[in-house]
Amino acid sequence: MHAELTVPLGALWGFLLVLARVSGALVFVPLPGVRSGLEPARVALALGFTAALYPLWPRTVAAHPSIGQLAVWLAAEAAFGLSVGLAVAFLTETLLVASHLIGLQAGYSYAAMVDPNTQADSNVLQVLTHLMAGLLFFTFGLDRQVLRVFASSLEVFPPGAFTPRLSSAESLLGLGAGMFSTGLRLALPVMALLAVVDITLALLGRVHAQMQLLMLAFPVKMLAGLVLLSMVLAAAVPLFRGAAERTMTTLAGALARGAGM
Repeated sequence: MHAELTVPLGALWGFLLVLARVSGALVFVPLPGVRSGLEPARVALALGFTAALYPLWPRTVAAHPSIGQLAVWLAAEAAFGLSVGLAVAFLTETLLVASHLIGLQAGYSYAAMVDPNTQADSNVLQVLTHLMAGLLFFTFGLDRQVLRVFASSLEVFPPGAFTPRLSSAESLLGLGAGMFSTGLRLALPVMALLAVVDITLALLGRVHAQMQLLMLAFPVKMLAGLVLLSMVLAAAVPLFRGAAERTMTTLAGALARGAGM
């Protein structure tokens, strides 16, 4: 006689809702190699995160929800996960904005290569900064903090109880604005000094019209860009840490406001 294994429908719906929330975040969370990885590996990662949150799965989900109600719940959970993932992805984009501005000014945009993460043409600085952002993501333990945010969110917003709010959208827009301002702060010193190099070469070409400075302009600017970038990278880590703290504080504040309502 074989024993039958029965799974309560409430637990099954709870698993699906938590999986939708976690999977929505993994679309944007800048885990190195996730976007370019194999589909089975990405599915296994989402299932592993969901299994790690098993003690916080909801126990009071209706056993027989309607199709419309279940669709609304899944959409809300995916929206919550996308919001968390997008907030964390702004950290990576901060360094990418700075590298794009520097690469354009230094001339690295002419030497593009294929980024294995995005499968698009990117200059070498963008590829390096993307790898650097992924390294800093794990160095500062942001992967654990993201998992902690999901654990707290399941207590504050149980699956099926989350509704998008205007305050959350404003906080997310604020993080997006901080991405551009921090990236500009990183790139502005290098851009200013490279502009000085351009003016110097232009004056030399004006004084000595016989000199072929066009052939020297790109090598000089690329070398100057590397030297200046090595100096700026010392400030990139504190700025990234500050941006990460603001992101996690914003997410924690959104959860606190949700708990107080």
